Amino acid sequence: MIETARLVLRPPVAADRPALFAMWADPVAMADLGPVKTPAEGEAVLARHAGYAPLGFLAVTRRGDGATVGHVGLKPGAAGTPVDGRLEIGWAIVRACWGLGYAREAAAAALDWAWANRPDDAVYAITARRNARSRMLMERLGMRYLPDLDFRHPANADDDPLGDGVTYRIGRP
Repeated sequence: MIETARLVLRPPVAADRPALFAMWADPVAMADLGPVKTPAEGEAVLARHAGYAPLGFLAVTRRGDGATVGHVGLKPGAAGTPVDGRLEIGWAIVRACWGLGYAREAAAAALDWAWANRPDDAVYAITARRNARSRMLMERLGMRYLPDLDFRHPANADDDPLGDGVTYRIGRP
């Protein structure tokens, strides 16, 4: 568990599923992240990330009311991408909470955890080129864009604009 001023980051529990599944089914929230997910696909995501322990996505919950507002986490980099075998960070926040700084607060806390608990000399992030919100957050976190590592994501069809991927990196402080 990781705690910040406003948030608690912890392994997902059953009570988180409705909020996470609603976020993953929201076409606006997923527009720059990937296809919407059914509850069964959401369960598969949670199971896959549970297998990354002690890494994997953590539920992001508000301290005040315990509401689940998204997820953040660290995992082994995606196969077939420039971050394959490297430590990768990712996040998603429910649309109703966009603009409140939760993604930045949660991602910064996850990075702090990585530096305190992992030997990696860097953490990477990948996203679709068009995902301006995530790219801006990566830069606010101190991550740097690596244009030499632009790539075509293997999980996306050739004509899918989400497959036009970019890579960011932050080194150990």
